[in-house]
Amino acid sequence: MNNRLLSALAVFMATAGLLPASAPASIPTGKPEPPGPLVVTTFVETAEEIHWASVMVESLRTFGGRLKDAPVWIYASEGFRAAESGRLARLASLGAEVRTGRAEESVTWFPLARKVFAAAQAEAEAAGKAVILARLDPDTIFLGEPEDFILPGGKDLGYRPVFHRTISPLYEEPLDVYWSRAYELMGIRASEVFPVVTPADGDTIRAYFQAGCIVVRPERGIMRKWEAMLALLAADPLIKEICGTDSRKRLFTFQVALVGAVLKGLPRTALHAFPDRINYPIFFKEIYGAKRDFLDLSRAVTVRYEGLLANPPPDWDKKLAGPADKIAWIREHLARQD
Repeated sequence: MNNRLLSALAVFMATAGLLPASAPASIPTGKPEPPGPLVVTTFVETAEEIHWASVMVESLRTFGGRLKDAPVWIYASEGFRAAESGRLARLASLGAEVRTGRAEESVTWFPLARKVFAAAQAEAEAAGKAVILARLDPDTIFLGEPEDFILPGGKDLGYRPVFHRTISPLYEEPLDVYWSRAYELMGIRASEVFPVVTPADGDTIRAYFQAGCIVVRPERGIMRKWEAMLALLAADPLIKEICGTDSRKRLFTFQVALVGAVLKGLPRTALHAFPDRINYPIFFKEIYGAKRDFLDLSRAVTVRYEGLLANPPPDWDKKLAGPADKIAWIREHLARQD
């Protein structure tokens, strides 16, 4: 029985004459409140991402089933919070909590680094308050109860592979100078690397994880290790030199750091590969090219739209298959102007 219920019971008993008038209004139990099952967190740094995050929160509250009331923590830099206080207030009105994210400026030369620091901060703040922390990008929409996020016993991290290989070598290919140096810095041995298959193209590549949907047990510290690995890579002169001439490697260094955090932070037996109903990337083929389509929402629980629907082509919704009411919900809420 939680403290709130015990307090209410004590007040009732006192007013009913079942306790002396001097009885306390609460009965101390000596036990802390148990952690909730799930906290969802994301990071925003543009006005457009605030809108996306508001849709994410509303979709969770609408379609999230037993997890619909999970706390949502949205991080933004201090300066951005001040500049966008009006828009951010809408997130608070939806029951999300807006928090100030902080990052090491020496690392933010690498794009998307601030989301890594926000994830580490959220993990530290979730320890003891949540059994599971789900780190999502704001262009995520819930279409069902995310029960997959409640990891099975013995599993400490849930992941999806990157959508397509981007800068990753194929599993059988030799490492280039960048990857060799990254592995060396992060202490990754060849025996620790396992193959994953990209959802978009079916390529078999070295372990490489989608940072837009990563689910952890906070006490394992994987998000904090991600931050440490990124700082390690960012400080290396050779990595910086390579990234200075290769914009794609510079862009994805934050995600390479996640490889180090996972492979050095957990045994493979503690990793849980989510099915493709999680982080389903609608219109991915239309945006980036792919060998398969992602147009059927019949089984999707969470979807990603990679910004395409910020300025969608005409009749985009008619290209999707699946529950008509959910497709209509997506169209209505993404079209709304916050």
